[in-house]
Amino acid sequence: MIQLPALPYGEGDLAPHIYAETLSFHYGKHHKAYVDNTNKLIEGTDLANASLEDIVRAAAGKPEKKGLFNNAAQVWNHNFYWQSLSPKGGGQPTGRLMDLINAAFGDFAKFKEELAKASVTQFGSGWAWLVLVDGKLRIEQTSNAETPITDPAKKPLLTIDVWEHAYYVDFRNRRPDYVNAVIDRLLNWDFAARNLG
Repeated sequence: MIQLPALPYGEGDLAPHIYAETLSFHYGKHHKAYVDNTNKLIEGTDLANASLEDIVRAAAGKPEKKGLFNNAAQVWNHNFYWQSLSPKGGGQPTGRLMDLINAAFGDFAKFKEELAKASVTQFGSGWAWLVLVDGKLRIEQTSNAETPITDPAKKPLLTIDVWEHAYYVDFRNRRPDYVNAVIDRLLNWDFAARNLG
């Protein structure tokens, strides 16, 4: 059975960038519904006791398991997204992570520009990711529930949720303002560094 993990901060702790009302709907309704749906879909199957990652990978690319993939992958993506944010986030990383950013993008300003562009230009619902591939950093977009964990060569470090429910209460249709607030004030570089290893 898949669990809804507790948020790593209080629902009001990301304000004034993301307010408690958004967290209440996004985490308490959307994320919870993905968990509930995943559990219904795996009940009585050979995936009933599998890890979330194994469920996502087992369902990926299989048309008959599309519903399971969409729900399970959205659970994983959201679990990862909440960790990608911090009330004390923003700023710049240090150490090896900053070295890799400089190597891949030239400097931190260029990296921020590329991450914002990927987040803002993702058409419709989806995600922007910072991933490690073959020892190098890359920024990627995924649509809907798609996730980098279906590719063993990719290690996700951070993500930004650009589904409308992630920002519409606070920012209405101003996705760029939401994205800039996340990058400048909320990105959890400690989490990214831990994922980098």
